[in-house]
Amino acid sequence: MAQTRPDGRKVDQLRPVTIETGVNLYAEGSALINMGDTRVLCTASWDDKPPPHKKGTGEGWVTAEYSMLPRATQTR
Repeated sequence: MAQTRPDGRKVDQLRPVTIETGVNLYAEGSALINMGDTRVLCTASWDDKPPPHKKGTGEGWVTAEYSMLPRATQTR
């Protein structure tokens, strides 16, 4: 007997995924990713000046931020 999820998908079946790029006019890069009822907005920007603690090292710096909107899920 095949098991299914509440939305009718098989247990090993992924939700349909779509990716739309260039959704933020002011970021150097951006994408809106849709997976079923889940939406992920990604933006990327860069600066050619290193932060003070990396100055003169020839190295760069990558940082990330994550945020979930209130009531984005039923429970927390």
